[in-house]
Amino acid sequence: MSVLNDWKIIVLLCLTLGLAPFQPEPHILGKIRWILGGANGMQAMDWFDFFLHGTPWFLLIAFGLKKLFEQFRQPSTL
Repeated sequence: MSVLNDWKIIVLLCLTLGLAPFQPEPHILGKIRWILGGANGMQAMDWFDFFLHGTPWFLLIAFGLKKLFEQFRQPSTL
């Protein structure tokens, strides 16, 4: 079984790497606010940090969409 197909591991990644550090606010939220504010002053390290903390969330969304589309896909009648 692939790690990327196990929703429990993806959720664990979101709650740890995706939200770390937790205080004073989750790091990914600060980066999202910075990007939505125009990303003024963001350097390469800040973008790498955004993708590092955002990857688990992207995996969770992709996994959810995959399961949703599998559920609604009609079997072909050929």
